[in-house]
Amino acid sequence: MLKKIKKWFYLYILRRKYYRVGSCNACGRCCQKIYVKHEHVIQTEEEFEKLKTLHPFYTYLKIIDKDDTGLVFECQNLDKTTNKCKIHKKRPGICRRYPQEELFTMGGTLAEHCGYRLEPIESFEEVFERVKKKSK
Repeated sequence: MLKKIKKWFYLYILRRKYYRVGSCNACGRCCQKIYVKHEHVIQTEEEFEKLKTLHPFYTYLKIIDKDDTGLVFECQNLDKTTNKCKIHKKRPGICRRYPQEELFTMGGTLAEHCGYRLEPIESFEEVFERVKKKSK
């Protein structure tokens, strides 16, 4: 019963399609090679400077590259020797909620060997049956 309530809450209240399962294994890859999307993927340093005025989280990021997708960032709070966050207890909400399913909607993937996974709340069969019933 509790599982059904949780499923309903995620699907219809939070409007999610995936459960986040697993735990962080402190690989640090989620803090490296980051794209920032704010209406669109940030393309220029000027856009990034404007974005930093909107939210303090962006001040933690530094530009490390630019590719066909846009600017590529890295978090300055990642200790590269330990792969741990220097401000872990006070880390921003965006970091606490990682990974979110929006990662997939932007075409991203989890780093290889990430301790987290995103599992569908509804199986393909459940979705198929629901759609089939609606079409009758």
